[in-house]
Amino acid sequence: MDRNEFADFLRRCRARLAPTDVGLGPGARRRTPGLRREEVAQLTGMSTDYYARLEQARGPRPSRQMLTALARALRLTDDERDHLFHLAGEEPPRDRGTSGHVPPGILRVLDRLYDAAAQVTNDWGDILAQNALAAALVGDVSARPPADRNMVRRFFTERPGPSLTPAADRERHARTHVANLRAVLAARPDDPGPAALVAELRSGSAEFAALWEAHEVAVQRSSITRFEHPMVGLLELECEVLLSAEHAQRLIVYTAQPGTESYERLELLRVLGLQDLTV
Repeated sequence: MDRNEFADFLRRCRARLAPTDVGLGPGARRRTPGLRREEVAQLTGMSTDYYARLEQARGPRPSRQMLTALARALRLTDDERDHLFHLAGEEPPRDRGTSGHVPPGILRVLDRLYDAAAQVTNDWGDILAQNALAAALVGDVSARPPADRNMVRRFFTERPGPSLTPAADRERHARTHVANLRAVLAARPDDPGPAALVAELRSGSAEFAALWEAHEVAVQRSSITRFEHPMVGLLELECEVLLSAEHAQRLIVYTAQPGTESYERLELLRVLGLQDLTV
């Protein structure tokens, strides 16, 4: 690992970002341009001390998961992400199918949707990035291990227990998840991610296996989605799905019709979620 070059690259990438570039408020006047170290640490889920040591060329060699988090927090392009990995002495991810690296432009859109719940997923269900309201709505995935960030896996393996999906809607959601996954697998049969997920769920979930045998195919599209949220109650939200074909990713945005009870509850959840983030 080239610690000096790694540290210099981190400092320069941090200096070129404004707080508004990453969805943060401008805050008090800053003596120097760019994000503060503690803000980058917050965005990556590491301690400020750990990040400071990386910038001072005296930190430990970061894990691949941490490098990915840094690339996302600093809004690196694919080329810059690969450079960061090389400086750390790691081989960059070679995305044989779907990419886990969210393009900076998509992240900027995500950051600006402060009054809508929005998250970026790959096309087979891994949640790659969330804004604060999405974390409050469906749960913050940032601290979960990578295998626990897949929506389809969690849907079919977390029972019994409380669910955000109303019981009356479960069958429809289950069929949609399976039909979408079948379409993805057929489009990219050599992609190891969706193939492994299908194999795992066919052997581990009788519900999934039965639906898979039905051979239904459908790509996830915009819809009306209901959530039974433990804090604010039932929400009926408009789900818009925006596609990034190049990266096989989706920006999923949940909004409510103004003037409705769901709109008021989503606004309440936004306030409660932001309060929770400050404790």
